[in-house]
Amino acid sequence: MRLDFGLHFFPDTTEAEKSPADCYRYFLRIVDLVDECDFKTVHMVEHYFEAYGGSSPNPPIFLAAASQRTKKARLVPGALLPVFNNRLKLAGEIAMLDAITGGRADVAFARAFLPHEFARFGIDIDESRARFEEGVAATLKLLTEEHASFDGQFVQFRDVTSLPRPTQRPRPPVWIAVLATPQSFETAGREGHWLMANPIGGTWMAGLLKIYRNAWRDAGHPGNGSVMISYRMLCLPDGDEARRIFRAPVMAHAKALLAAATLVEGWGTGKAAKDYVGYEKIVEHIKSETYEGGIEKGSTWVGTPAEVRAQIERCYESPEGSRLRR
Repeated sequence: MRLDFGLHFFPDTTEAEKSPADCYRYFLRIVDLVDECDFKTVHMVEHYFEAYGGSSPNPPIFLAAASQRTKKARLVPGALLPVFNNRLKLAGEIAMLDAITGGRADVAFARAFLPHEFARFGIDIDESRARFEEGVAATLKLLTEEHASFDGQFVQFRDVTSLPRPTQRPRPPVWIAVLATPQSFETAGREGHWLMANPIGGTWMAGLLKIYRNAWRDAGHPGNGSVMISYRMLCLPDGDEARRIFRAPVMAHAKALLAAATLVEGWGTGKAAKDYVGYEKIVEHIKSETYEGGIEKGSTWVGTPAEVRAQIERCYESPEGSRLRR
């Protein structure tokens, strides 16, 4: 099975540290190298309001610009958050990106997991899963059908043809972002969607990928699906210099994540919603994360080219990594 590499852009600085214009300009300079490096994807996250991802409220805008810098890579907006977006508008934006990129757009959806975003948008976090499932279903219906109708608890429309129509038919490929909830892995596999994961959840790779693969096969989908995982990486000729340089940005990102995850009072200290059982355990994992620990467990790849290659191979050949290949 093929192992591909891509770029995942996740802004985590304040405007005082780097202006948005400088941030996007820097990202696009990196995209200029994508085809030369044979990277397969360019991916931009969606978050709001805080340093942790807040400078990326609309990934398709950035990826439309990025698509003019790379002629081969897939452009992946996401994970898009249907709970905070009008699904009629979202479908149109996805199809527009697909057209601008010449049919190189993928799409990824996520439930959202930061309590402060739900609070600021005025949406009950206890409705997270139901809103997500309806939002994905409604958006995909608009992308795949003309004269589409949908009658859900949170989403309703009648006889709507979303424009533009997707360049890829019936629609762009779909990824589902997951963190640590078994039901999310099972649903993604059953529905035949690809899986987008992040090792910040701690032990998710120990058994959850097996749930995804089993659900995929049990539903009768061909093959074993696809898995995308985001790792942090810095590769330099001098390994010691790479490890020294990388410490500050890695820990700053973790600090920004922790601040965003615990911004709403009580979250991470026992308070939880029914759709986020175990949230406090994830927060505790984030709190306990160390730079050296990330390198040791394989979520951070840093060093010389030979060292980074060995880290990738160790992760890929581990019992957990073997599930990526099955």
